[in-house]
Amino acid sequence: MGDAVFAKAAWRIIPFMMLLYVANFLDRVNVGFAALTMNRDLGIDATAFGIVGGTFFLGYFLFEVPSNVVLEKVGARRWIFRIMLTWGLVSMATAFAQGVQSLSAMRFLLGVAEAGFFPGIVFYLSLWFPAELRARMVGFFLCSISLANIVGAPLSGWVLGFDGLGGLHGWQWLFLIEGAPSVLLAFAVLFYLPDGPETASWLSEGDRAAIEAGVAAEPSHIHHSFWTMIGDARVWALALPDFGIVLSTYGLGLWLPQIVKGLSFSNFDTGVAVGLVYVASSVVSVLWCLSSDRSGERVRHVAVAAVIGACGLFAAAFLQGTIWCVAALGVAMAGTLAAISVFWALPSSFLRGTAAAGGIALINSLANLGGFAGPYLMGGLKTWSGGYSLGFVALGLGLVMTAATILLLGRSLGFARRAQRFDKFAPPV
Repeated sequence: MGDAVFAKAAWRIIPFMMLLYVANFLDRVNVGFAALTMNRDLGIDATAFGIVGGTFFLGYFLFEVPSNVVLEKVGARRWIFRIMLTWGLVSMATAFAQGVQSLSAMRFLLGVAEAGFFPGIVFYLSLWFPAELRARMVGFFLCSISLANIVGAPLSGWVLGFDGLGGLHGWQWLFLIEGAPSVLLAFAVLFYLPDGPETASWLSEGDRAAIEAGVAAEPSHIHHSFWTMIGDARVWALALPDFGIVLSTYGLGLWLPQIVKGLSFSNFDTGVAVGLVYVASSVVSVLWCLSSDRSGERVRHVAVAAVIGACGLFAAAFLQGTIWCVAALGVAMAGTLAAISVFWALPSSFLRGTAAAGGIALINSLANLGGFAGPYLMGGLKTWSGGYSLGFVALGLGLVMTAATILLLGRSLGFARRAQRFDKFAPPV
């Protein structure tokens, strides 16, 4: 019964969560594709674009923890509706930015609007699935990053060709068209998403009891209070390895379209090439999460994936200007996404309730300062050196730091190395 009910819950909520995050991530990173023509129209150089790309994370950092605590108090359905509606409207309004200052302001507001969404989803999944299943569930959910780029990259390249239609630039149409689904999906949340197993009409009383028993059977000491969570060194320490992952995710992700376009690709072909990078990344990420769940091991899976990502970035630094550089960046992105997918099984293994809502948000908000640092480093180093190689090396060193710190934390802070096996569960594919 236990295996079947978790499979039932996964099939019901994971695909919908993925759809929401596709819209979310697309609105977060489509500025990278807009930059292919927007930077020229608005007079934005490499350094300024790095600042614009990272400003999102300043608003995100400031409002992440309070937003996630509110989600836990008022329920996932209403708060995720609010988040999606406001971020969709802000994303669409970005089409009317007039220069660096107004564009930066809109990116900051987008971060404020979106704050709490990702950690809120991680917290939400912890209400449904026990620790031994959580990495694969987070991993499936984070495939949305790849799906957003698989679908969004070619779409963005195509929409840029709308230049002049209705008196608007192609990049303006990009923000308008790609922001609209988030607004529509916000209303779908109200009708489809339960606040948790206890309000899911499609579960029987037996199903609810099985989920409650599975989630309650945790392998280690669990925090439920916000204030006891604040005093746990693991919460603060986990922000450091996550910082290195986020540094690479957005330092590479926001610049990848411009890197590929620099190889003389058309806008559409650039989108296809970027999409293929994420196809490979999604496959690797899912397989890596399944490996982690089956073995019950988390720390080494994060470390090895980070090292693979770093090797891809270091190789890209030597291969800059060739098609092989794109292949190396595919390896880098695969390692980065595999690392972050397994990483989020760690905090949810010792946090519950308000502690989980606040703790996951705290880790994510601190680490997402890497989302500001990554694009800024890439832009500043490109301006200074004339190429991307130094930026690749900087991002790679961030992943090396991730591998070193997660291994150190695993040894010194007592993360469980193995979890209870749950081999019969068949996850959604």
